[in-house]
Parts: sequence; structure tokens; C-alpha cells
Amino acid sequence: MAKSAVRIGTVAEAALSHFAALLRIRRKERNLTLGELADRLGVSTPTVRKILEGSPSVAIGAYFEAARILGVPLFDPDPDRFAVTASKTAELESLLPKRVRTHQQEIDDRF
Repeated sequence: MAKSAVRIGTVAEAALSHFAALLRIRRKERNLTLGELADRLGVSTPTVRKILEGSPSVAIGAYFEAARILGVPLFDPDPDRFAVTASKTAELESLLPKRVRTHQQEIDDRF
């Protein structure tokens, strides 16, 4: 069964394209073949090709793992600043509701 095409907006597409370019550059700097990177990622060579093309159909975890293997930073490389940011994010998330529900609009049918 073929996967359906994943639709993303223009900004997300540009970000993914840029991220893929960073991965391509780092792979070449490290002299890794597609096969070697595929082996290290634990995926097939066609999946690595899709990652390096910026395909939105590849799982985000594969992109993150490729970035880790190739040394492309995803967040602030300073662990202390990252910890502070992660802490603030967790604090903000704890203040937000656990669920988001649609509000039923009451219809005033009293004429």
C-alpha cells in the first residue's frame, strides 16, 4: 500500500529544504556514502535519499537521528541554555490545559 503524499505549507517546506541542505553538506564534509549513512541510521538507502531531498514523508525521528549522526545541531548547542529553554517550555506547558475542546455555541432560538 503506497503512502499518500504529505501536504505541508510553504514555510514548513522551505524549512525542511534548508534542513536537508544542511544534512547534505555535512554528509559530504564527513565523506559518508549514502549506504554508510543508511547503515548508521538503520534505514534503507532510498530513505536516506528522501531525507537528503527534504521529503516530508520521512519520519521526523529519522531526520533528527541523521542530524545527530552528522553533527548538525537541532537546538542551541550550549547544554546549559538548552536546559533553561527546556525548563521554561515545560513550565509553560504545565500552565496550559491538558486538552483543547471546541466550544459549543449556544443558539438562541427564543424569538
